[in-house]
Amino acid sequence: MSSFSESALEKKLLELSNSQQSVQTLSLWIIHHRKHSSPIVHVWHRELRKAKTSRKLTFLHLANDVIQNSKRKGPEFTRDFESVLVDACSHVAREGDEGSTKPIERLLHIWKERGVYRPDFIQQLKLAIQDSNSPKPKPAEEKKAKKRPHPKVPEQEEEDEDNDYRGHYSPRDTDMTVPHLTEELVKALQDLESAASGDASVRQKIASLPQEVQDVSLLEKITDKDAADKLSRTVDEACLLLAEYNGRLAAELEDRRQLARMLTEYIHSQKEALSQREKKLEEYRQKLARVTQVRKELKSHIQSLPDLSLLPNVTGGLAPLPSAGDLFSTD
Repeated sequence: MSSFSESALEKKLLELSNSQQSVQTLSLWIIHHRKHSSPIVHVWHRELRKAKTSRKLTFLHLANDVIQNSKRKGPEFTRDFESVLVDACSHVAREGDEGSTKPIERLLHIWKERGVYRPDFIQQLKLAIQDSNSPKPKPAEEKKAKKRPHPKVPEQEEEDEDNDYRGHYSPRDTDMTVPHLTEELVKALQDLESAASGDASVRQKIASLPQEVQDVSLLEKITDKDAADKLSRTVDEACLLLAEYNGRLAAELEDRRQLARMLTEYIHSQKEALSQREKKLEEYRQKLARVTQVRKELKSHIQSLPDLSLLPNVTGGLAPLPSAGDLFSTD
């Protein structure tokens, strides 16, 4: 591993991409230089604010990887990142791409679930994100808002506002949400194709680690300083490899939990859609029955009408009407 310098970190952050491998590689480098945690976090925060909009969320993913995978080695990064995360999360939510809020909230959920940060600090981060997404009224609009009373919100709308998360999807919006949920499920399943548990190369590296790195009794065989130094380097490399892989497995576990929740929501939405379709089908069946009955009665009515073909043939015309003289003649 190369020695630490702020310029080296700036260069690595500039080269950082949103791929999992890029994030994990830089995370390992940062964790290796954990004794410089304070300047690392300072540079990270500064470069985050300067980064392009499309790359800001990647900086948060990097911070998450560093925070979670460095906990066993010490609290340096957890403590130092805490001092800048409120501003960082608020900045990414405000300046980031559309839809960047949801991944940030997911990170906060993971931190809360795993006890990475205190619940009150997680709540502080959530409020910072909410405030950054709230539209700020113009001064003229603020004055108007003060003068005019707020209109009464219908009960249904109030209920909807208080119930932002109703399984993410409302049965009333089934036609619109099912395709969107399907796309999210497909993407989540595709992401799991490259999950840590399927990384055969890393598992092979772990399986190939020498027995000395995990069997304390073999330390007695070391008889010189060179051999001890060599084993120490091997153990350090094994620790980094295992820490990285454990972090990936933990992230995969959370992804699978999230996928399970999404599948539950998907099944629920499909049942709602099926119920709506069944009601619609029954409605159309009743309409078809009524139309069929009208058709049957109309056919019966037509059959009861007289047959015009049996009337006398009047093709030659009718006889002329009698004249007035014929009508009053005494003969």
